[in-house]
Amino acid sequence: MSRLPVAKTYKLYVGGAFARSESGRHLPIADHAGNHVANAPRATRKDVRDAVRAARAALPGWQGRTAYNRGQILYRFAEALESRADELTAETVRLRGLDRDGARTEIEAAVDHAVHYAGWTDKVHAVLGAVNPVAAPHFNFTMPEPTGVVGVIAPEEPDVLGLVAEILPPLATGNVVVAITSERWPLLGLHLGEVLGVADVPAGVVNLLSGLRSELVKPLAGHRDVDAIVDTTADPEVVRLAADSVTRVARPPDADYLDVAALDSLTRLEPFVELKTAWHPVGT
Repeated sequence: MSRLPVAKTYKLYVGGAFARSESGRHLPIADHAGNHVANAPRATRKDVRDAVRAARAALPGWQGRTAYNRGQILYRFAEALESRADELTAETVRLRGLDRDGARTEIEAAVDHAVHYAGWTDKVHAVLGAVNPVAAPHFNFTMPEPTGVVGVIAPEEPDVLGLVAEILPPLATGNVVVAITSERWPLLGLHLGEVLGVADVPAGVVNLLSGLRSELVKPLAGHRDVDAIVDTTADPEVVRLAADSVTRVARPPDADYLDVAALDSLTRLEPFVELKTAWHPVGT
């Protein structure tokens, strides 16, 4: 007896839960050949606000974990991502029309990024921190601390790899993320919510929104509770919007996401920390 396949329902990932768009609207998504594949949720300004609120609530817990523990969690994310490599590869081939080897290379590079930044979590303090010489009977320490809530405008392509590569530096430095997926290819970005859900990443640490960038970038970049924006679009409007709320804008340097070893990791990590200096008197 034949049966109908169960079509996948794609949802936003906000606060550790899979949510429909507040408006109930959707975007029809076609594959590389123009064939309808699925409907993706079309997030709204209200969804952005909900995601930022969830991220802000999750910040103290994520920031308060030891750097080693954050590294363990990001490594578990790499494990969970690799466990679905076959599925994600097949979907990349189906949606974007890549050959299987090219698609597999992208997914494996995303896993490599996760392992790479998991290793950075407990090294950032040693590299960016310092004990400073001062002409006084004091110790002077400089210590990096997370910036806070980071909005990520992911690149259009590569969809999963680009999204993973841009959310990991903020996460590795103790920040929380609200990310807008690729507009043309949002489905695999939304798949990441399922990976995050089984990877011990606490609820609200990563929030994923899909929809029209013309509707989402403005409320995200202009939100007064967002502390930094990762902008892969080079749109001057993002800088203008962020300036109104004194939000830092990081524009990642051009790089081949496939070549993890060639990335200047410190350049990607440093924009998401604040350097705090403390003085302590020396006892006599």
